[in-house]
Amino acid sequence: MTTIAVIDYGMGNLRSVAKACEHVAPSGTRVLVTSLTDEVLNADRVVFPGQGAARDCMLALGKYGLREAVREAAATRPFLGICMGMQVLVDFSEENAGTDCLGLFPGKVRFFGTNLHDPETGERLKIPHMGWNQVHQERAHPLWEGIAQDSRFYFVHSYFLDPEDRDLVVGTTDYGLRFTSAIARDNVFAIQCHPEKSAEAGLRLLANFAVWDGRA
Repeated sequence: MTTIAVIDYGMGNLRSVAKACEHVAPSGTRVLVTSLTDEVLNADRVVFPGQGAARDCMLALGKYGLREAVREAAATRPFLGICMGMQVLVDFSEENAGTDCLGLFPGKVRFFGTNLHDPETGERLKIPHMGWNQVHQERAHPLWEGIAQDSRFYFVHSYFLDPEDRDLVVGTTDYGLRFTSAIARDNVFAIQCHPEKSAEAGLRLLANFAVWDGRA
């Protein structure tokens, strides 16, 4: 039996993520919501979801003893980061007056600011960036299979990831500026939006992950 572990560190809409994975995964797949290191590291695939603030995320990972488990899972098996589970993969977040993150990839998480405007209408854009927006696929990846270019996904965030290595970028989105909305390298794929809330496109991405072998 194949197992997908959804990491539970007390933050994020874990049940929605797990139910969406169960809905699209092949028959015989076990989807396990867990905060136990052994169960995370014994799983075939790992989903690292999250929402809220970077500082709270890092504190919670420390409280549950999951920081090294996340690092090891991201190094050894198909790994999907969602929303905050994408942002804390880099070195540092500007949120909460500055928060050190997991440091798997070089880069920072930056605040959108309070003076964003639509380039066409001049209308001031609200922060957080909340609602449906397009994701432009910057390069091919197995998790994009069957998802049309510029499909719409559901976002809720005030900070965006700014990776140092632009080769990581597999998806971008426009919201007053063009920001990185998906990254990938080797067995890791991470996305800023919430695929579990993103209707057909999001479910297809989760379905692709459920059978992905971790190869780009």
